[in-house]
Amino acid sequence: MSQTLLGRLMRTKSADAEAGHEGGHGGHGSGELNRSLGLFSLVMLGVGATIGTGIFFAMGEAVPKAGPAVIYSFLIAGLAAALTALCYAELASSIPASGSAYSYTYVTIGEFAAYIVGACLLLEYALAASATSIGWSEYLNNFLSHAFGWEIPENLRSPLIVSGENGNEMHWGNFNLPPMILVTMCCFLLLRGSKESATVNAIMVLIKIAILVFFSAVAFTAFSTEHFKPFNPYGLTGNGVEGKGVLAAAGTIFFSFIGLDTVATAGAEVKNPKRNVPLGIILALLIVVASYIAVAVAAMGAQPAAEFDGQEAGLSAILEKVTGQGWPALLLSAGAVISVFSVTLVTIYGQTRILFAISRDGLIPRSFRQVSPKTLAPVFNTIAVCIMVGLIGGFVDSGYLWDMVSMGTLVAFSLVSIGVIVMRYKAPNMPRGFKLPFGAWTIPLASVAVCVWIMSDLSKTTYTVFAIWISLAILGYFLYGIHHSKLANKGD
Repeated sequence: MSQTLLGRLMRTKSADAEAGHEGGHGGHGSGELNRSLGLFSLVMLGVGATIGTGIFFAMGEAVPKAGPAVIYSFLIAGLAAALTALCYAELASSIPASGSAYSYTYVTIGEFAAYIVGACLLLEYALAASATSIGWSEYLNNFLSHAFGWEIPENLRSPLIVSGENGNEMHWGNFNLPPMILVTMCCFLLLRGSKESATVNAIMVLIKIAILVFFSAVAFTAFSTEHFKPFNPYGLTGNGVEGKGVLAAAGTIFFSFIGLDTVATAGAEVKNPKRNVPLGIILALLIVVASYIAVAVAAMGAQPAAEFDGQEAGLSAILEKVTGQGWPALLLSAGAVISVFSVTLVTIYGQTRILFAISRDGLIPRSFRQVSPKTLAPVFNTIAVCIMVGLIGGFVDSGYLWDMVSMGTLVAFSLVSIGVIVMRYKAPNMPRGFKLPFGAWTIPLASVAVCVWIMSDLSKTTYTVFAIWISLAILGYFLYGIHHSKLANKGD
């Protein structure tokens, strides 16, 4: 039975059909994943994908934009993430799917919107993994310098494409080797299966939290209120200076909350997902926000805001200044090397599961949903993602990446929030393991409003690149997805 174009764009899957996709235990390359993750492993996935990026790297990007008021930026980003996390929790409790925001949008709003959300998620995950792998290079070099007195040659830890005062600068002969090595290690680990990857990640996350507690304790010994003056030099929106202000810094920081979406991407591999996925999202958020605020306050109290600009391996450098000794910096650099490994690992994991979900629906080629009969890991999918992430990490300056990750995250989060309202209208009596307080509208609309507020202060370049990416995604949908959709073939 033929459909109008609008009908095809807005066709939806039922929540029962989506959950049915996730009910198997996998086997023989059939395209099913294995339910092997408990609540602890799930929370560690969320914390592992989140803590590290915002603290180990983003301080150097965000503090020059907002000064000490970057603490407000963390609070604003955390508020937006908290509101959205509650929306994720309700949808995850009724739609335990591997595609997170993509799958939720497919059930609630429709196929075309879901495809666009999928494109946003793929953008944010790929660039987030690349950006964190670049930051790993800084801390690895810092660790090697303190431990062995040896530094990686400059041309082997500098990107080919660098953002200069007059635009792009090409530094021929340069490439950043450590990110490529890191991504390769993540690839091998992910190909062994999700359970093994989750176990390694949990160990790394516990080490990471211990290191950040150590940093805070040492940094607070040098705490000075003078470092918070002037507290808010650029105001909320920059006081007329483009790219400055609390909101601009919040936009830069927001990418680091991508870990909340990563929890939802694991829906197909979680035991008792209707209980554990929403609980995992909320617990991960609480741990992350508390850690970010504690470390941000400690770092700002230990060092003047002006010194954050361009500071490499920032937290390690702060400890060295505070103590006047090398071993605390060495310890923190070692912890950061481990921590950022876990961030990159889980971020790549999230992207492979989103590709799996989109391919399972027929919107991209079937090779992205084929899994290994032995490990039940999506092999082609994982290798393809790691090649792309490794190349970006090896050749592109991280300065191009942070705001783009935030843009993709904010768009996806906004549509998830809208999806809660739609789902309450379409299926008011659906069983929900978690239900938002204050009715169907209050928290979702507040979440959208805060996300749009943060987006409003992102740069024009970010909007331009994002528009190009979405245009390419739309082209891909009309050339391939709309014709190969499983819903189209079923006549739904």
